Amino acid sequence: MKNLLAFIAKYHHWFLLILLEVASGVLLFQKNSYQSSVLFTSANAVTGKVYEWDSAVRSFFSLKHVNEELTLRNFYLERQVAQLRRLYGDLTKDTTKAELEQLKFLSQYQLIPAKVVANTLDKADNLMTIDRGRLDGVERDMGVACGTGVVGVVYLVSDHYASVIPVLNVTSSRISCAIRGRGYFGYLQWYGGDAAVAYVEDIPRHARFKRGDWVETSGYSSIFPPGVLVGKIEKIYNSADGLSYRLKVRLATDFGCLRDVMVISDKTIGERLRLEEQVRDSITMAPRK
Repeated sequence: MKNLLAFIAKYHHWFLLILLEVASGVLLFQKNSYQSSVLFTSANAVTGKVYEWDSAVRSFFSLKHVNEELTLRNFYLERQVAQLRRLYGDLTKDTTKAELEQLKFLSQYQLIPAKVVANTLDKADNLMTIDRGRLDGVERDMGVACGTGVVGVVYLVSDHYASVIPVLNVTSSRISCAIRGRGYFGYLQWYGGDAAVAYVEDIPRHARFKRGDWVETSGYSSIFPPGVLVGKIEKIYNSADGLSYRLKVRLATDFGCLRDVMVISDKTIGERLRLEEQVRDSITMAPRK
């Protein structure tokens, strides 16, 4: 207490100066309209700048959520456009009812947003790591897509991360694809080199299509729903044995700047796999004649 009193006594003139300055400032801005307006304007400018900085900071940290929403929305829109394109060509059906059926079909898929945290493009067997894992509902053999198209398939899963085999993998990536609006299907294969180009193999010789047609997932596997965009046909070749076509496809997904993706979980896959297993078991156990 003595030290506090001694400190105040020693510097009392400074405290008095500060008190007088504050009192004179209050009197100045209260009794003079010009000075008051200047203070009000300056305070508004400072407050506005603070709010502007706060808004910029909030916008920056909300970009992650915005990107996730845009990726999901773009994926749904691509799927809906593909389905409605098919419906439009079928003039004998009630398109309103059919559209509702297609939207109901889309609802069976759960989409899990994720970020790409590691990715390679310069290897024959490229791999990708995403920041979602077992605790987020990700499982092995789930499909991975982005807002523009197909990405790959989940390979290994830990609690918080998952390893993905992308389309750009020579050894392990084979995705069932179909030519949009044509119904003919084959499988997508990458052979290294250009990360923007892959090939669709085993398109039958009787198929009718042309350069510029779109390729999408066929839905004939348990990994991807039908209609997820793959890319556009650039060139058409004969296969090595001459029995089918080989299509050069410009991929819709830009793997060089890939950031936001989604893992596709089919809510009905368990039922489907159980049914397929029962069919295989019944065939195996059936007596031979």
